[in-house]
Amino acid sequence: MSSKADCIFCKIVAGEAAATKITETEHALAFMDLFPASEGHALVIPKIHYENLFEATPDTLPEVHLLSRRVARAIKAALAPDGLMVFQLNGAAAGQSVFHYHAHLIPRTTGSEFKLHGRERADDAQLAALARRISNALE
Repeated sequence: MSSKADCIFCKIVAGEAAATKITETEHALAFMDLFPASEGHALVIPKIHYENLFEATPDTLPEVHLLSRRVARAIKAALAPDGLMVFQLNGAAAGQSVFHYHAHLIPRTTGSEFKLHGRERADDAQLAALARRISNALE
């Protein structure tokens, strides 16, 4: 698999950095965002490195999106949000802060503040509990 030495997401895939994992497939990985925009905010990444949508490989991109749908359905079942945002950012000007392609899955509650990134690091125990709830709801 292709990786980039200084990429935190590549380090997570390689097991060199910690992450609160939800699930994974051969080509994609889902885990909790450390700085969630809302409770249950998850990320889905390809296991190979590419910076953004423009560099995405045709064989890997569908794997990320199929896993995103599966995890989104589990978030809906486990947390019952009013809605769920799915988005992906390309380049610093678009708000991308980790330059490894990834999709955000953000549960939304009616009337809650609209934000793409959280500002505070989540509690590890809370992330683990949420990951278990979401993982247990996977189809």
